Amino acid sequence: MVVVVVDVVVVVVVVVDVVDVVVGMAVVVDDAGATTASGAADATSPSPRNPQDVASAATARTAMASLGGRECLGTPEIVLPGPLPPRAAGIGSLGCMSAGRFDDHPFIRACRCQPHDRVPVWFMRQAGRSLPEYRAIRGEGTILDAIADPDLSTEITLQPVRRYGVDAAILYSDIVVPAHAVGFGLTVTPGVGPEVEHPFRSAADLDRLRPLDPEADTPYVLETVRQLVAELDVPLIGFAGAPFTVASYLIEGRPSRDYANTKSLMFNDEALWHSLMERLADMAITSLRSQIDNGASAIQLFDSWAGALSPSQYERYVLPHSSRVLAGVADTGVPRIHFGVTTGELLELIRDAGADVVGVDWRVPLDRARARVGDDVALQGNLDPTMVLAGVDAAVEGARDVLARNAGHPGHVFNLGHGVMPAVDPDVLSAVVEVVHREGTVNP
Repeated sequence: MVVVVVDVVVVVVVVVDVVDVVVGMAVVVDDAGATTASGAADATSPSPRNPQDVASAATARTAMASLGGRECLGTPEIVLPGPLPPRAAGIGSLGCMSAGRFDDHPFIRACRCQPHDRVPVWFMRQAGRSLPEYRAIRGEGTILDAIADPDLSTEITLQPVRRYGVDAAILYSDIVVPAHAVGFGLTVTPGVGPEVEHPFRSAADLDRLRPLDPEADTPYVLETVRQLVAELDVPLIGFAGAPFTVASYLIEGRPSRDYANTKSLMFNDEALWHSLMERLADMAITSLRSQIDNGASAIQLFDSWAGALSPSQYERYVLPHSSRVLAGVADTGVPRIHFGVTTGELLELIRDAGADVVGVDWRVPLDRARARVGDDVALQGNLDPTMVLAGVDAAVEGARDVLARNAGHPGHVFNLGHGVMPAVDPDVLSAVVEVVHREGTVNP
């Protein structure tokens, strides 16, 4: 470690050997259904790391103080979230102070509809099964096992950033982690997705959803976030599942096509429905705030299955709770993205929930989505994922169409209309990133 003093600025330079290659592990193709934006697939423990000497807490705190930074949830002092991670150390590891360091990054400025120099791009499910380097370190076990290993989760999150040069990383985790962590009895079955042995059926099941304590229940998520912000030179996106989508897993007991049990509870016992949604909203707020407090620069609220609802159903049974989640992190100042699938008829309501960025799937052309939600909200999307699967020519043509429909509006984050498919050739995504960065325009 070298500490260099220039005027009143203290710069901490930490040299850490990078040990990211796993040698001799079996390559196993994952057929599990992913439930997160990262496209996370099941994995086990990573290769051993060689811990390096790191900056002391006092030195790091001095350096951060000299560089300035935003307050953490209203706390005027600089507070380290815990021990510096063994993987790396430095300015980026100092909790939520790191979030503000990306205020001038194109991704953050696009989320805020502010002028910037290029169209930012990242991909939902950009990490995971489509990457050979992911498959090289993948082992047996469920996604929950992989998420519980911070070193492995960190490496998986970083892989697409290195390969594609995207403008943001998305935390390798899953929307069901909080419910699993509090002991609801949920697992993620390879090839199926989230499953619950005893689904939610009555008021007595509310007791199975105690309040989330991130430090005790999901310390591995917090450590992963800290390790990532120590290494990333792009913003990290944290996320949570919206109350409706998480509720659908808890009630159905497994992925569903019609959400019949979920809607039956919603229609037949509205009081219990809202009690369940309040519990899940509290859990999402707590989880998101813990990710922000440890360094996430933006968050995304996934309501993946909200498209199963009509506008009137969404407005009555879901909107108040999603609004509460987004309002519950508003004071942190980080951009808030809200995304769902088949939500074309809900775009205005999703906007009204309070997000800074509305995610648009591929079914609604971006210019029509803009006309519906207005100019003061950013849009994220919305290339059809199957166009990427079809090859470079189709993907590039589709990307150019999305850029043309945005017409240079500064509030645009390029993305797919849903997640990266497992069979996608990574070189196609690299070509899309190159075109978006080279040809995308941003109006003053």
